[in-house]
Amino acid sequence: MRKPASYSRSGPIGRVVMDDGKLNVMTAEMLTALHRAFDEAERDKAVVVLGACGKAFSAGFDLKVFADGTAQDIYAMMKLGAELALRLLSFPTPVVAACNGHALPMGAFLLMSSDVRIAAEGAYGIGMNEVAIALTVPRFAIEIARNRLTPAYFNRVVTTGQMLPPAEAAAAGFVDWTVPAAELDAAAIQAAQALSKIDMAAHAATKQRARAPRHQGHPRGDRQRHHACFRARARGRSPRGVAKAFDGGRRRRGAGAARTAREWRRGSARRWRSRAR
Repeated sequence: MRKPASYSRSGPIGRVVMDDGKLNVMTAEMLTALHRAFDEAERDKAVVVLGACGKAFSAGFDLKVFADGTAQDIYAMMKLGAELALRLLSFPTPVVAACNGHALPMGAFLLMSSDVRIAAEGAYGIGMNEVAIALTVPRFAIEIARNRLTPAYFNRVVTTGQMLPPAEAAAAGFVDWTVPAAELDAAAIQAAQALSKIDMAAHAATKQRARAPRHQGHPRGDRQRHHACFRARARGRSPRGVAKAFDGGRRRRGAGAARTAREWRRGSARRWRSRAR
C-alpha cells in the first residue's frame, strides 16, 4: 500500500516526500504520515527537505471532509494541520520546502511555515483560496500569513483568495525564490547542505525566540494604551485621569503594561507641573 508521505536520509539531509498518487491532498492520513516522517527527521537531527511528487505540491485540505464529514472529522483534520504547521515553525533543525506545483491551503501553510522556500518556475498557483470556495481562513493560518507575507499581499490574498504565480508568490512572501523546474531538486539539496553547517542549538533557540507568541506588553498593546491616554488628555483630564486610562490597560495586559503606566504617569505629572509654573 502506498504511503502518502515517506522519509529517507542521506548524510545530514533528511527528505520528506508527499506522494498520494494524485494531488497530495491533506487528508488525515496524509497529515498523520507527515507527522511520522518529521518524527524520524527529528530523531535523526536532520536538515529536512520537504517536497512532493506529481503535478502539485499539495491541493490543500480534503474538501470532501468539509462537504460530507462530521464536525469531529473536520476538527481532527484541521487540528492535525495546525499542529503540523506549528511543528515546522518550531522544528529544531532547518526545513527547506521545494514547491514543484500548485500549493493551496494546507500546502501554502506548509510553505510559509518552512525556513527556506524554493519554488519551480511554471504555470501554476500558490495561495490561500478559502474565501473563493466559501471557507473561512483558519485563525492559525492567518497568523502564519501575517508573519510571512508582506502587508499589502497579506491583506489581498487572505481576503480575496487570489492565487499567485511563482514569481509573484516570491514577491508576496509565500516562497523565497524561484528556479527552473529542472533545477528545483538540486537547489533544495544545495540549500539544505549549506544549512547543515550552521549551529543547530543556536538555530533552534533563535527560531523559538523569533517565532514565540508576542508577550503581553507587545507594541500593539502599547499603541492602544497610548491612544487611551491621548483621548483622556484631549478631554482635559488631569494626570490622575490619564493614569486611570493606563490602569485600565494595565489590568488587561499585565505587568508589562503596569511598568509602562508608572513611567508614563511620572512623565505626565512632571509635564503638568512645568505648565503650572
